[in-house]
Amino acid sequence: MDRARWGSNLGFILAATGSAVGLGAIWKFPYVTAHQGSGAFLLLFTALTLTIGLALLRVEMTIGRAGNAGAFGAYRKLGGTGWGLVGLLGVLASATIMSYYSVVGGWTIAYIWQSMTTALTRDPDTLRANFSALAEHPWLPLVYHALFMLVTVAGVAGGVRGGIERIAKVLMPCLFLMMCLLIVRGLMVPGAWAGVSAFLVPDFSGLTMQSVLDALGLSFFTLSLGLGIMSTYGSYLPASADINRSALTVALLTLLSCVLGGLLILPPAYALGLDQGAGPSLTFVTMPIVFSYLPWGNLFGTVFFALLFIAALTSSISMLEVVVAFLMEHAGMSRRAACAVAGVGLFLVGVLASLSMTGMPALQWGDRNAFDWLDLVATNIMLPVGGLFTALFGGWVIWRVLQKEWYGAPRQGPAAAWRRILIGVITPIAIGIILWNGLRG
Repeated sequence: MDRARWGSNLGFILAATGSAVGLGAIWKFPYVTAHQGSGAFLLLFTALTLTIGLALLRVEMTIGRAGNAGAFGAYRKLGGTGWGLVGLLGVLASATIMSYYSVVGGWTIAYIWQSMTTALTRDPDTLRANFSALAEHPWLPLVYHALFMLVTVAGVAGGVRGGIERIAKVLMPCLFLMMCLLIVRGLMVPGAWAGVSAFLVPDFSGLTMQSVLDALGLSFFTLSLGLGIMSTYGSYLPASADINRSALTVALLTLLSCVLGGLLILPPAYALGLDQGAGPSLTFVTMPIVFSYLPWGNLFGTVFFALLFIAALTSSISMLEVVVAFLMEHAGMSRRAACAVAGVGLFLVGVLASLSMTGMPALQWGDRNAFDWLDLVATNIMLPVGGLFTALFGGWVIWRVLQKEWYGAPRQGPAAAWRRILIGVITPIAIGIILWNGLRG
């Protein structure tokens, strides 16, 4: 069976960037950056993304193209059965995150509707109560969860060119245009430019070793590393594609989206004296307050949550594709059958995650519910373990394969030695520290 290919390098870059951007750039990056002191953390995040993050991104893309298979098949083909387990871990990580990510994606649909039909309020207690009422409702979030999963399945069922690539070519330009529109409007709030200065001007006095760990972990999260996504997407690349240039473009676009996400949320929140480091509630509680101060606030709120929906959708499509590719290659399913099986299975797991938000005793273990446990296992264990072994795999098992894919032949000299040290030594150590830190927390 001939393997699907991207129709163009632009399509691949937009699809990969869509996976990387996701909710990380718009939802997670702003509040983590604000919590860590903004400008200095932004520089640290940029430096780590363009070194360790970019190096691992190149490795994952190359594993997929060299192995000409999805995550599990590519690792197994290049390194043997044992290394195939690393790829399988990526498949499991994507499936785990997708199950509850679809629930969050459903919340964005709910908030689009609320922004269109509900009067805005500036009372944070009311907004927090509204969010809790949605998340803890016994059945309403399941409706939105089902809608979001159906849209994701429909996108993946269309195939690599007809579905994933076509959607990316439409939605990614829309996403960036919507971000720019909202940034311009937000900067019109009196005092917002002081917020821009607070976001961009570095103050290194507040940086700690924890800041370094947070920046590196956020870099892996935003680049979708350790999930089998980039190896699966890389497997659809033709031999003529320049992986080095493509990986750099994806990394730069991801950084751009993070900066735009920060400019979108932090300056107006700063100008209005709102808590910029409010965590996840920054999106669903703080931003509606911002829109309540703006003329046509409901319209801009609707655009904002539509933007979040697009970001969530482009990421969810990439995660579902990892699972679908695995089922097609190793269970012999057609694409539509694999989409149906994966979609239904992950929807049911997401149902448990959503119901656990209602406080059902059967879905509470210790001090966490099922939603929290899925997130903890996936982001604190699966992602760093997958990234760690991918770095070891690239630096010590298939180093000659990587060089052949990147340069056409193995290279010697200081530059090649430095790249190998970065991939095979520095990156595993850094990820190991992140893993240890996450397990302790």
